[in-house]
Amino acid sequence: MHIEGKQRAMLAAVYAGVAFGVMWMPIRALETGGLEGAWASLAFTGMPALFVLPIYWFHRRELQRRNWKGLLGGFLGGLAFGFYALSLLYTDIVRAILLFYLTPIWGFLLGRIVLGEVITPTRWAAVLLGLTGIAVIFGVSEGIPLPENIGDWMAFAAGLTWALACLFILIDEDVSVAVHGANFFVFSTLLNAVAVYIAVSYGGAPMVETGTVLAILPWLVLVTLVLTIPAGFATIYGPTMLNPGVVGLLFMAEIAVAAITAAIFSDEPFGTRETLGVMLVIGAGLLVPLREMRAAKG
Repeated sequence: MHIEGKQRAMLAAVYAGVAFGVMWMPIRALETGGLEGAWASLAFTGMPALFVLPIYWFHRRELQRRNWKGLLGGFLGGLAFGFYALSLLYTDIVRAILLFYLTPIWGFLLGRIVLGEVITPTRWAAVLLGLTGIAVIFGVSEGIPLPENIGDWMAFAAGLTWALACLFILIDEDVSVAVHGANFFVFSTLLNAVAVYIAVSYGGAPMVETGTVLAILPWLVLVTLVLTIPAGFATIYGPTMLNPGVVGLLFMAEIAVAAITAAIFSDEPFGTRETLGVMLVIGAGLLVPLREMRAAKG
């Protein structure tokens, strides 16, 4: 049963990666519809947050008996999601993705330090394979960039924070996925709200007109219910049974899906280099789970 639970968690993590791999389309649509910069990120997290608020009422007893440490997983996950979304707005997308997807390294290191899990050669090979695949897809020749601006640091912080979130979700089994999921959306929304306030206050973004919001509201609700909320809870469910580093590797499905969908819907180039990169990323995501599942059965 434990193995079956891990398999479900792996499928959830892959699903989350796939779902986030197509979310560039509704985010771009938000920007086209008049919500620019941090406003688009706020709308993308804020709408799901409104829908999940009732969870706090239905799980109020759980919240009352938990101390703050038990809720850190969802809280940190929300911050990571918010940081990552903002980083895509304030630095080059390639730099943001490369810095965020150092997550498997932080995850495996945390698993070693806190859980005592061995970082096997297979795990290191998967990390190298995944990062190489990302670099190949984006044509990066100079390797992993060092953080240079606020967007870079947001992406770096997002990856580290997400690894910590996965660790707390894994080690605290008393908190439900529902509560972690609610925290995930609510706290990412609060972070984005702060970013919008700062941007508007300092002239970095204009105020949004009510008519603009009303015009995009119907399809934003649809995207929220069909895509964003299921992806968010799948994001939280994956770490409940998996090493944080493994979660990071499985989430790399986002890169492969984003590259393929961008080629289909945005006429982005997709040739031999991109195909090779996608294959490397997929291989990285499969290497550790298949190896460890085989070891568990044997």
